[in-house]
Amino acid sequence: MVIHNLGLKNSILNQFVLELRDVTIQKDAMRFRKNIERIGEILSYELSTALDYETRTVQTPLGTKEISVPKNAIVLCSILRAGLPLHQGLLNYFDAAENGFISAYRDHQNTDDDFEIVVKYLASPSLKDKTLILADPMLATGKTLENTFTVMKRHGMPEQVHIVSVIGSEQGISYIKNVFPENTHLWIVAVDEKLNDKSYIIPGLGDAGDLSFGVKL
Repeated sequence: MVIHNLGLKNSILNQFVLELRDVTIQKDAMRFRKNIERIGEILSYELSTALDYETRTVQTPLGTKEISVPKNAIVLCSILRAGLPLHQGLLNYFDAAENGFISAYRDHQNTDDDFEIVVKYLASPSLKDKTLILADPMLATGKTLENTFTVMKRHGMPEQVHIVSVIGSEQGISYIKNVFPENTHLWIVAVDEKLNDKSYIIPGLGDAGDLSFGVKL
């Protein structure tokens, strides 16, 4: 896996992440969603440098010009519901992409600490020989990404896989290295050291889905 940790260099991304983490600022759900969307836009630009390109000729009012443009057939897929603002940021740049959506949630069967990742819904075009961009803002244990990718492969094996996240744990990143294709790219803004006993990222920012859309039952 090729890991692109963009938080290691100074950029405006760090300001957006600071606001996402800040317990006071994150109370503004609209601002929280917008910051994730803006992060998605910046990550889209960075990700675009790793795509395949072809030369096309464009007709201007005064002549013609050759320009290199991406040629990948892209499918954007976000994990509901937390991935929606990140998905919008990606879609703002990859506006010609096909779109997929998949649900995944923690099923606490016995205790609050033990859970399984359950996938119940998938709407996606064919992935065969395409470039899959899988969006999930919080990469905690890595089990959600593993389970969703397992289900998505029923729609065909993509030629390229790009995972887009905002914050991840060292443990989660280490885990997905072993379950995704070797040439998978991970685009991420911050990597935190550990998980707590409930498998939430520490220091992280809390529950991205709740902060974006309100607390669920």
